[in-house]
Amino acid sequence: MPEQYLRNRANGARFNCQFKKRKKMKLLTYTSKNHPEPALGFIRQNRVVDMESFGKKVGMPLPRSMNELIAMGAEIIATINDRLVSADESIFEGISFDFQEITLQAPIPRPNKNIFGIGLNYTEHVAESARSLDTTGKLPQKPIIFSKPPTAVTATHTEVIKNTRLTAQLDWEVELAVVLGKKGKNIPKGEAMDYVFGYTIINDISARDCRREGQWIVSKGQDTFAPMGPVLVTCDEIQDPHNLNLSLRVNGVEKQNSNTRFMLFRIPELIEDLSTCFTLEPGDIIATGTPAGVGAGRNPQEWLMGGDVVEATVDGIGTLVNTIKEI
Repeated sequence: MPEQYLRNRANGARFNCQFKKRKKMKLLTYTSKNHPEPALGFIRQNRVVDMESFGKKVGMPLPRSMNELIAMGAEIIATINDRLVSADESIFEGISFDFQEITLQAPIPRPNKNIFGIGLNYTEHVAESARSLDTTGKLPQKPIIFSKPPTAVTATHTEVIKNTRLTAQLDWEVELAVVLGKKGKNIPKGEAMDYVFGYTIINDISARDCRREGQWIVSKGQDTFAPMGPVLVTCDEIQDPHNLNLSLRVNGVEKQNSNTRFMLFRIPELIEDLSTCFTLEPGDIIATGTPAGVGAGRNPQEWLMGGDVVEATVDGIGTLVNTIKEI
């Protein structure tokens, strides 16, 4: 077991959101009868408030999209919360909605670039992958990085497409996803959490029989293979991202149940490593890996079929629900 893994587990509690003047907010992207185009909202008193409309009412220009909000910097969340504290209740008339009135979209419906995926980042998943896939069983010495294109993104309560001409082995992977809030290159891990804007959930849908000579993008990157949501929570909503329960159910039966404390490479190490290879930018997304319990690792193996309902849950964020559709 690498020394780094032991050090990570011992020091995990010290990694917290580092933004000054911390404020909490649950953000989402939605459509409705009156908003047929995706709009940005936030949750207040169990209702959805339209972000752009709120800004107009309080004399503060606010954007219509999540990417635009993230590009404004994390301090915008503190400013919005300050306006909320002083806002009269009448301000919310006509700009807030029950959840039944809206349709949730992926928090970032169209990422600016590919999602960074991290493979084999939980020790037990390393072991089960070695039993059933073409991996060695050795713990990685550096993060294993792949990507999912923006077209793979879909929302909660949508269909994941299983193209039967391409795959008979569709699998699930619940993951905590990290959303970055500012640009950085060669970021030291001691400063890495300063770059985190917030968190969401990604189900890293994988077609196990579509890997090509060890390359994963066809397996991981097909359309609808990155369900995301249901919301994006700002980093201060999560006290410790390395102590979150995450689980997944198929048709109500639990398949995965673990905790982010078992990550091999934690968020600061991932950001440090990724930023040595790529310039990280606001809105970039890191899917941090999945624990044991995937279908490929079961005996006998289990695969998703048409009509299956998959529920991916992460504490503090919610549950992402999708149905499999075969074509």
